[in-house]
Amino acid sequence: MGLIKEFKEFAVKGNVMDMAVGVIIGGAFGKIISSLVDDILMPLIGTIIGGIDFTSLSVTIGEADVKYGTFIQNTVDFIIVAFCIFLMLKGINKLNRKKEEPEAPAAPAGPTQEELLAEIRDLLKKQQ
Repeated sequence: MGLIKEFKEFAVKGNVMDMAVGVIIGGAFGKIISSLVDDILMPLIGTIIGGIDFTSLSVTIGEADVKYGTFIQNTVDFIIVAFCIFLMLKGINKLNRKKEEPEAPAAPAGPTQEELLAEIRDLLKKQQ
């Protein structure tokens, strides 16, 4: 019975729910980035480098067809996705740093009323 109770506590913790939301949002973000790479960036890169389609590159060794072009394509996709995520996190961190900037220190407070009265009392004693 203790194992079920522990699992229930683990499953309903806020961290697990946050992680689930993160996975769902990450999947949706992955689709956006994949579309950016496949539909926008790779055609441009292909045009710049002379219309080469990496995915069609392969070499046949014996009876094996080694598709190294697909590997190159996936590597380029990974670099672009990693760079997009880097830029996104850099922007988020910049926004968070602005929130965390300390406020300007307040002007130093003057002496309290009690301290002033004590000074006046001491000065009056000295004059007598």
